Amino acid sequence: MWPYPEIRTLGDYPDYWARHDPERTAFKMTGRTVSFAEFDQLANRSAHFLIGEGAQADQLVGYMGKNSLDFYAAFFGCTRTRAGLVALNWRLAAPELAEQIVDSEIEFVIVEREQEPLWTAACALMANPPRAIWIDENDTYEGLVSGQAETRPDVSVSEDDTAFQLYTSGTTGRPKGVMLSHRGTNMMRLSEHFEPAYHWERNDSFINALPNFHLLHLGITLQCLYNGVSIIIVRQFDPALVLKTLTALQPTLLTLTPTMLQMLLDHPDSATTDFSSLRLTLYAGSPISLGLIKRAIASMPGKFMQFYGSTEAGGASSILRPDEHDLNDEAKLQSCGRPLPLVEFRIVNAEGNEVSDGVPGELLIRQPAITKGYWQQPETTASALQNGWYRSGDIVRRDAEGLYYIVDRAKDMIVSGGENIYSAEIENVLSTHPDVAGVAVIGVPDLRWGEAVKAIVIAKEGGAIPDDLIAWCRERLAAYKVPKSVDFVDAFPLVPSGKVSKKDLRAIYWGNEGRNVA
Repeated sequence: MWPYPEIRTLGDYPDYWARHDPERTAFKMTGRTVSFAEFDQLANRSAHFLIGEGAQADQLVGYMGKNSLDFYAAFFGCTRTRAGLVALNWRLAAPELAEQIVDSEIEFVIVEREQEPLWTAACALMANPPRAIWIDENDTYEGLVSGQAETRPDVSVSEDDTAFQLYTSGTTGRPKGVMLSHRGTNMMRLSEHFEPAYHWERNDSFINALPNFHLLHLGITLQCLYNGVSIIIVRQFDPALVLKTLTALQPTLLTLTPTMLQMLLDHPDSATTDFSSLRLTLYAGSPISLGLIKRAIASMPGKFMQFYGSTEAGGASSILRPDEHDLNDEAKLQSCGRPLPLVEFRIVNAEGNEVSDGVPGELLIRQPAITKGYWQQPETTASALQNGWYRSGDIVRRDAEGLYYIVDRAKDMIVSGGENIYSAEIENVLSTHPDVAGVAVIGVPDLRWGEAVKAIVIAKEGGAIPDDLIAWCRERLAAYKVPKSVDFVDAFPLVPSGKVSKKDLRAIYWGNEGRNVA
């Protein structure tokens, strides 16, 4: 059943390949490659160092820095202790960061020196800030652990231990730390193994410019390293840097959020970038507009695959497979596909009863990779995880072929004059307008209707500001769904994962009163 039955915990990933194919490349960076044998030894040195610093069962170790070999060394070192790693979000404001640090109760954090201003500001807000272990490009974490033993520590890691913890983005109130176990993460690998659309080739490499405090980064990283696929490290997402690295290092696999994909295609260097090495581009993290996926398929070689998932689910729950990406079937391009093996979906109404095909309802998910729960929040865990099912908060419908479609986030649904209006549907229509580069649709206060539909649009660079968008929608949507107004902006506010922050967009119109959901 298991492709690599010797692998029991995440710490076994590099160990397996170090024994079976030691010279296989684990990581690539400009001017350097690291084999699995070399990385396995580095992970052992890291583990001994972390244990010496106090890492132990039921504790969390913090890391705050951008993508680097040091991050992976700390992560996999931690997997060989019984502590879990928290990748802290260096894009947060100081009060937000302080809140996450206090919540996680970490005692020490490995911090990149360039984060010192943010770290200092956050620590000033805490009564008992954790101890910082400073690293930088000269005094690296790799160098810090260099004197430690290269043999694996004598620690029996439980499959039910928390391997890592991530904080969900865009929440209100107390931060929610999602605990992900070794067992659950490996069950995600088993689910992928049973899926025919996933296959791995000996010389595959994955370019990873995703933020390391997000499951999209760690999920793909772990999937690749489990299967012996090398990771090309890009320090952070920058369109010019990603395009340059694509040409220089010729990866075969790429994963981006829709926002990142659009930024890549919009960058002037994309016209001269060599995309020929890519055999598969995966996209996830938020719904993609019809206009953008059509543009990407027409502009880039190789195949495309979408996956839908969540931090709480532990990874992908469904995929739209490469053979379902058909420019001649626009309806199917808007689907998030079908559940992966070992994953079950239910769509229910407000009373919890399953609905018929074609009827929107909340998606419930059951899969073996699902979170252990929220760190020290049993009541919130009990609300989200009910009888083994995770309440996604997504409004979804299923068609007669068994394909699922994300209609909207429950919190983004607009209620106007008693009608439920799904913003994603309107965004899809507007995204196909030739002069629209980006669009977000929200509900705004309206004395007559309660909420009115507003479209917020980024016009294509060099193009005219379109004045026919309402007419464009009127031809393609029911009258009650047509935006009552359109505003133009230069850029959208984003949450750290790269999604449009509709909470911030709504705040402009609602202020501190009314509809201010995450």
